[in-house]
Amino acid sequence: MSRRIAIVVVVVSGAALAAVSAQAPSARDVRFAGDRFKPLTYADMTPAQRTFVEHLLAGERSGTGGPFNVYARSPETGDLAQQIGARVRFHSSLPNRLNEMAILLTARAWTAQYEWYAHKRLALQAGLSQPIVDAIAAGRRPAAMQPDEQALYDFQTELLETKQVGDAAFRAAVAAFGERGVVDLLYNIGYYQLVSMALNVDRYPLPPDVKPELAPIARTPSRR
Repeated sequence: MSRRIAIVVVVVSGAALAAVSAQAPSARDVRFAGDRFKPLTYADMTPAQRTFVEHLLAGERSGTGGPFNVYARSPETGDLAQQIGARVRFHSSLPNRLNEMAILLTARAWTAQYEWYAHKRLALQAGLSQPIVDAIAAGRRPAAMQPDEQALYDFQTELLETKQVGDAAFRAAVAAFGERGVVDLLYNIGYYQLVSMALNVDRYPLPPDVKPELAPIARTPSRR
């Protein structure tokens, strides 16, 4: 019996060591990516920026890619923003399939190439169909959607395009997601527009072997 206990202890200890080794890297090892904003290293960071990175690494994300090199320029607000982002991404009342669909719609609206690259795979893994992903990428209404996907698509595209939501789209969204779900969708759209703005202003780079998937959306030039 004691030998069995010893074996169990060894196995558990090995699993614990593996879990420790799989933890997020130390803040001292972090090097952000960016373009217009110089990628920060630990040596570059102020105490507030180091605190921001430590909080970021202690959260649910598996890395520091994305807008965080930009957020770090205003670290106290950036820290709050990354916490909201983690809540929106990992704790929404919307099913993950719909949460990721909303992120893709925002990425498409802003032609945010890195955001699209980062979340396309996640959306497919969450159960969003390839034809829906392809249609969103092309700026087309998907030909076939489940009722909850249609409710989300109509609500979000109407909001992004007109800055308003009509009664029919609102009622359909409430029926599909409840009032909390509609508000969680608004949090999603709002936060990922912030992400899109940060990435686009920074001209955040894609990995070297990845090509942009989103073609620019034709827009009417504004008059000045």
